[in-house]
Amino acid sequence: MSDRHPDPYSPDGCVFCEIIAGDSPASVFYEDDLVLGLMTTGPVTTGHAMVIPKAHAPYLAQLDEEAGRQMWTVAQRAAAALRSASEESDEIECEAVSLYLADGRAASQEIFHVHLHVFPRYEGDPFSLVADWSIHPPREELDQIASQIKASYKELGQGSGAV
Repeated sequence: MSDRHPDPYSPDGCVFCEIIAGDSPASVFYEDDLVLGLMTTGPVTTGHAMVIPKAHAPYLAQLDEEAGRQMWTVAQRAAAALRSASEESDEIECEAVSLYLADGRAASQEIFHVHLHVFPRYEGDPFSLVADWSIHPPREELDQIASQIKASYKELGQGSGAV
């Protein structure tokens, strides 16, 4: 990779790593040893926040499980805080909350440092998710896919929760 196009999977030049290092500005609402909660500079709705791990991990599979658990805990609390803030402020409208995490280029991940979006939702907001929800595979197909995932899950050393 050239200097003009740094490796998107490397912490070098990663905008989130720069924020964590204090080299780039951020509007932070939460910080601990594992994660950082901050406002996004390209919000879907007012109050759109993100939770990021402090350790660089391009994909979920590379994310430390403790940091992953903490990301979801902070996201859950941020969702509650958004709802509460909307009751006390005219700036944040929050009838519901969406959590969004894109893991990989095909999932529209653009910054290769795991990040979990937490954003307020309201009737008529600009967010949309387009999918064909009319597809309903037969149970046999679902069971076969579940078996394949179960086998991979066990291979990864995660067998204790597999049925």
